[in-house]
Amino acid sequence: MKKLEEYVRSIPDFPEEGIIFRDVTSVLQDAEGLKLAIDGIQAQLEDADFDVVVGPESRGFIFGVPVAYNLHKAFVPVRKKGKLPCETVSMEYDLEYGSAVIEMHKDSIKPGQKVVIIDDLIATGGTIEAITKLVESLGGEVVRICFLMELAGLNGREKLKKYDVRSVICYEGH
Repeated sequence: MKKLEEYVRSIPDFPEEGIIFRDVTSVLQDAEGLKLAIDGIQAQLEDADFDVVVGPESRGFIFGVPVAYNLHKAFVPVRKKGKLPCETVSMEYDLEYGSAVIEMHKDSIKPGQKVVIIDDLIATGGTIEAITKLVESLGGEVVRICFLMELAGLNGREKLKKYDVRSVICYEGH
């Protein structure tokens, strides 16, 4: 049996020279790779006490929903501004070039609920930092943050240092 890392396609010099792009689509396209990914993330939660899984579009949906389903937990989507139909709370955050706004339904997290955030990749940590602020603004408690992959060289954990952050695969570079 192959290890999960063997399913991740590494593409040199994308999107710019000197960067190695870690492509998650190659994991998704293989049934065994997908199973290893979901099982790997789920294993990071074995000792966690939580009520809700939160995931940002789109890859947080891909990995968060099966984990929520398997563990019989609710799933709350975080979307780009203007994509959710009911009353929302929003948070602006910085990107490498510019900024973005994400939103959650205002009634998606109840005060006191324990939340796990799941996404495919931690790079600089900006998106997940914004999500933690949204969850906490609604009265939720972030008890763990899980990623399939981590690019440790981009120091995303620094923005999330007050949280229990776990990753299935860690790459030392960018």
